Amino acid sequence: MIANQEIANNCYCAKLRAAARTITRIYDEVFRSMGIKSNQFTVLVATSLLQPVPISQLAKELSMERTTLTRNLLPLEKLGYIRVESGKGRIRNVSITDSGAQLLERAKPLWKDAQGQIISQIGNDKLTTATTTLQQITQT
Repeated sequence: MIANQEIANNCYCAKLRAAARTITRIYDEVFRSMGIKSNQFTVLVATSLLQPVPISQLAKELSMERTTLTRNLLPLEKLGYIRVESGKGRIRNVSITDSGAQLLERAKPLWKDAQGQIISQIGNDKLTTATTTLQQITQT
């Protein structure tokens, strides 16, 4: 029988989720003055790189469920940072607006600040290794 303490001490899922919540709080704090959260920043960055992009493709690129992404797009659309338009058939394409692109440019220095906070806490070498490992996990 597996002891609960063993699971609590060694569960990869729990440890990664806890780390993700901790890091998310750092990014959310720096973006608070911009009125966005870290997940919205990530959506804006991905949209700016891929636009116009079908919602399903954007969800795949972000490793998100399509329905979760759709819920995340609504506030950005209401704020005028993205545009969701009908494409061919049932496809809906996402693009960043001029206002969204301007917000993204203003948020980049804040992103760099958050990156610096995390580097100073963990160390660049450890983060480089962790980033490589996480990329390998998401590509499986």
